[in-house]
Amino acid sequence: MRTPALGFFLLALLAGAAIGIGAYTFVYARGSSYLTDDPAACANCHIMTSYYDGWLKGSHKNAAVCNDCHTPDGIFSKYAAKASNGFWHSFGFTTGLFHEPLQIKSHNLEITNAACKKCHETIVESLNFHSPSSPAPCVRCHASVGHL
Repeated sequence: MRTPALGFFLLALLAGAAIGIGAYTFVYARGSSYLTDDPAACANCHIMTSYYDGWLKGSHKNAAVCNDCHTPDGIFSKYAAKASNGFWHSFGFTTGLFHEPLQIKSHNLEITNAACKKCHETIVESLNFHSPSSPAPCVRCHASVGHL
C-alpha cells in the first residue's frame, strides 16, 4: 500500500523531469529565438536553410520577414500559430515523419494567402479572374516569390 507521501514524491519527480527535459530542449533548440521576428531563427533547423537562403535572394527580403507571411495578425494568434507550428515541426523533424520536399499545410496556406492579400490589397482588388467565394491561393502562381 502506497503512502500519500510516496505518491506526491513520484508526482514531483515526474513533474521535475518533464520541466527539466522541456527546459533543456528549449535551450538546446534555441527556443527563445522563435519568440522574435528574426528570419534567421527559421534557419535554426537545417531543413529550413534553403528556404531562408531563398528568402535572402528573393524580392520580399526588404519588405517582409517570415512572420509577416507565415503568422496571422494579432499577438495571441501569432504566437498560437508559432507554438503549433513549432510543436509539429519539432515532432516531424525528430521522428522523421514529414514530407520532403516540405509542403505547406492548408491552414498555413490560408494564413499566407491572407498575408499576400493584405499587403497587395490594391492589386488583388483589381483582379476579377477568380470567384470571390473560392479565390485561388496566391502561391499557386507565385510560389517562388517569398523563397526563390
